[in-house]
Amino acid sequence: MMASESFVKLARRFGRAFWWDDQPLAKNQLNQKECHVFKNIIMYRIAPDWQTTAEQVEECLQAGRFVECGASQEKSVGWIEPRGQANGLLLESVAGQWILKLMVETRALPASVVNRKTQERVAQIEAGTGRKPGKKEIRDMKDDMRLELLPMAFTKQSSKLIWFDREARLLLIDASSQAGADEVVTLLVQTLPGLALTLVNTRVAPATAMAEWLVSGEAPAGFSVDRECELKAADESKAVVRYARHRLDMEEVKQHIAEGEMPTRLALTWNERVSFMLTEGLQLKKLAFLEGVFEAGSSNNKDDNFDTDVAITTGELSQLLPDVLQALGGEMPVA
Repeated sequence: MMASESFVKLARRFGRAFWWDDQPLAKNQLNQKECHVFKNIIMYRIAPDWQTTAEQVEECLQAGRFVECGASQEKSVGWIEPRGQANGLLLESVAGQWILKLMVETRALPASVVNRKTQERVAQIEAGTGRKPGKKEIRDMKDDMRLELLPMAFTKQSSKLIWFDREARLLLIDASSQAGADEVVTLLVQTLPGLALTLVNTRVAPATAMAEWLVSGEAPAGFSVDRECELKAADESKAVVRYARHRLDMEEVKQHIAEGEMPTRLALTWNERVSFMLTEGLQLKKLAFLEGVFEAGSSNNKDDNFDTDVAITTGELSQLLPDVLQALGGEMPVA
């Protein structure tokens, strides 16, 4: 049995997810060199008057360096080394691109456990004194129980990469949800004096553009439509139709759109180099760099690989993102 096969069987046996940068490792990735820096992209525009140096940013980040949760702490958020070297820089500059990494650690304490333990405590009081605790006393008891159980709770860590493209004045966050990106933006604005960010918005709504591509059967220049999409009804039914590994140039898809079910996500490939899922919220998910993109820059040196992966990834995305915005009618000017 090969080592990778043993790894997969262990994962299945214990029902655990194995993670790289808070993303589950797919089975077909186990035999591949992991070199992808970003899995998702949410775009923000940096205000034109924000000017700073890497040294100034590094100094600000050092004040918020990540510290693991204390025994009674439910959540800890802070900056860690993007390169993965202990006590290293918190801002890495590669080919002029700035890379940061945010770590979030939470203690998993299910509410059901707190409630059960509190009820057990209430039952003990009733059995011992014959008195039933009041609502306020039970609330206080529940708070005390949470503090008592927190030190025994397991912690979970997840990280998010942040990319400052200063020349394009874009901030790119590797977050799978808008709420996750908002948390990063809030901390960045608090950490870096004068930084102002606004979500990138396009003249044509992504859902409208995706519907047009599916109905016309023509993708925008440089793009091809792949075999996955989701359609959702705008009425109160909220009906959802999903296609996976399925041809989309069918009358059935056009009929769904004619009946008012609009695309909320659509799989695309750009110039046969990068595939991704475009969402109605202008998020790029499931980013994958296709065969050959990373091969020329491969190295056996881990440090060199970080620089190479960052340079290639940001280089490809620096060309992809303007094409995405152009396909959506261009960017709306910031008021």
